[in-house]
Amino acid sequence: DAADDPAAERAALEARQPTGRLVSAAEVAGAVAYLASPLSGATTGTALAVDGGMQGLRPRPESR
Repeated sequence: DAADDPAAERAALEARQPTGRLVSAAEVAGAVAYLASPLSGATTGTALAVDGGMQGLRPRPESR
């Protein structure tokens, strides 16, 4: 079981990522810094996904 082996668990998680790696703390911090800065003044009404592309893999409901 991969949960018994941290290295195997990490490799399994990385293999499922579209970018082939996990998002780093520095990448999340960069997004937070952007949102807290004046540069984000025109960024409204949206969620900023800092997930390495995982959101694009989620199933979407079918249109009616």
